[in-house]
Amino acid sequence: MGKILEKMLVGRLKWHILPRMSHRQYGFMPQRGTEDSLYDLMSHVRAKLREKKVLIMISLDIEGAFDSAWWPAIKVRLAEESCPPNIRRLVASYLDDRMGLERRGDYCQAFADDVVLVFDGDSTGEAQRQANAALAYVRDWGVRNKLRFAPHKTQAMVITNRLKYDTPILHMGGVDIGLSNEIKLLGLLIDRKLTFNGHVTQACAKAIGLYKVLARSAKVQWGLGPEVIRTIYTAAVEPVILYAASAWAPSSRKLGVRKQLGAIQRSFAQKMTKAYRTVSLNSALLLAGVLPLDIRVRETALLYEIKRGHSSEVVGDREVEAPVAFVNLDHPAERMGGSFQCLTDGAELARHVGEGLSIFTDGSKIDGKVGAALSIWNGAAETSTRKLRLEPYCSVYQAELLALRKAVEEALRSGLPACGIFSDARSALDVVTRGDSLHPIAFKIKNLLKEAEKRTQKIKLFWVKAHVGLEGNERADVLAKDAAQHLKTRAHYDKCPVSFVKRQIRKDSIDEWSRRYADGETASVTKLFFPDAVEAHRVVRRIVLDATLTQVFTGHGGFSEYLHRFKCKESPACQCDPDVRETVPHLLLECPIFAVNRYELEMQLKQASNIR
Repeated sequence: MGKILEKMLVGRLKWHILPRMSHRQYGFMPQRGTEDSLYDLMSHVRAKLREKKVLIMISLDIEGAFDSAWWPAIKVRLAEESCPPNIRRLVASYLDDRMGLERRGDYCQAFADDVVLVFDGDSTGEAQRQANAALAYVRDWGVRNKLRFAPHKTQAMVITNRLKYDTPILHMGGVDIGLSNEIKLLGLLIDRKLTFNGHVTQACAKAIGLYKVLARSAKVQWGLGPEVIRTIYTAAVEPVILYAASAWAPSSRKLGVRKQLGAIQRSFAQKMTKAYRTVSLNSALLLAGVLPLDIRVRETALLYEIKRGHSSEVVGDREVEAPVAFVNLDHPAERMGGSFQCLTDGAELARHVGEGLSIFTDGSKIDGKVGAALSIWNGAAETSTRKLRLEPYCSVYQAELLALRKAVEEALRSGLPACGIFSDARSALDVVTRGDSLHPIAFKIKNLLKEAEKRTQKIKLFWVKAHVGLEGNERADVLAKDAAQHLKTRAHYDKCPVSFVKRQIRKDSIDEWSRRYADGETASVTKLFFPDAVEAHRVVRRIVLDATLTQVFTGHGGFSEYLHRFKCKESPACQCDPDVRETVPHLLLECPIFAVNRYELEMQLKQASNIR
């Protein structure tokens, strides 16, 4: 019960306080997180470096921040923020005045009690004066609010592209603050040259620890299977490497960083494919069906920037569909989730169709085109239809939601006291009936339903099974497909879904990987089977790899040429001829020892081709 009360309290605090909170606070804020904090910080730092400024970054440490929070100051602040008396009586959390430094013009941002300050100037002396003045202000604020800052734990670092600069002298409360070469903020290790080599090394060390645990249970002939290893890699290893990728992605193009990431990834890819340890990175990655980690880092960073509106790459002039701002939600007590009824057969449907106006909705994507439609019924007869067109990059999910929105608008326009809306898209109905959904179309639908409630119009939502012969539902399906294929009007909805952005970014990533794979000097045997990485990426996941097949695809295995190379066999010759090397192409295409096997396989393939 205490946890439930706490959750209700936090929801109400956010609703009352968030609109007036500093935009530089990232902790405990909806729709914001550590990556937002680090990305904004590094964007500010890089912008100042382009202006040839000298920067001083300071990470403040508050001694026992939450334990030392002064209750009288908190109560005063909540009253100043116009929080209702019932919340002020219940509140047991910490809130501070984070706007003071911003009013002074200093760059300050925080994640809960982790505060970082950045000062810049044309010279070290100018940045030093700003920093010391701000540190004095912070200390005085702490004294007033019974919070004590720890100067001996506070970290500072100079960031500049200049070869020569004076060393700043920083102090807080009479205690000198030492300078360091790197600062760790929210798990990201930032060095003064912004190379992020230390961060990559640290992340790789964590991944190595995970690999050592995994390696004990994943051997060539026994243990964890490739798909299990892939799942562990995707769910546990990649997130460690990709953390805060948007902040340090530019460093992933450096050869040193690429080598570190490649060494880690090669080990996991070899386990996924049950390959020999001598197999190259290019072969292992292609057969495992995973992209190089440095490409994944840039892919993740670009997706973040596009979703946040910081980049138009890939999407061009299209507008990305963004969630509604959290502050636009109703008060928590008014976020009443709706409901919909599930109808499983025609008999149940017939009982509800006769209750006033009935609208069937559907969305469709066919031949790369997207459409939605409404079939409007009065009793047992269809009275009218509506067809809607969406841009080709839109999703069926968007089409289903758009159809629901138009259906609710039709119901409101009709003015009839009751209306039933029928859809076979359960996911769309789920998001519409959630009280806290931030999807823009679903949010609009909820507002329309609230308007209907004010007018005392009764609009009911129903889920019906798709493709079971229900007349109205089948009619909406036909109309939606027709709208997708033949409607020539201007698009009724053109917001670009994140799923489309991901596909486009992934396509570009695979193209980059393919060029690298083709230009690489390794994986010569693998290239005989898979000369193009783009095509390989489409088919390799359908192949059930085992140790033997991997040996064939890589040339690293029980072949005389390979064994001779590593001094495990005296001669590289094949048994069929001492003058011919035993290689994979020779065994598959030329070796007379396997001539019968080749002939039988050719006959089987011809027979299978004729049957098709």
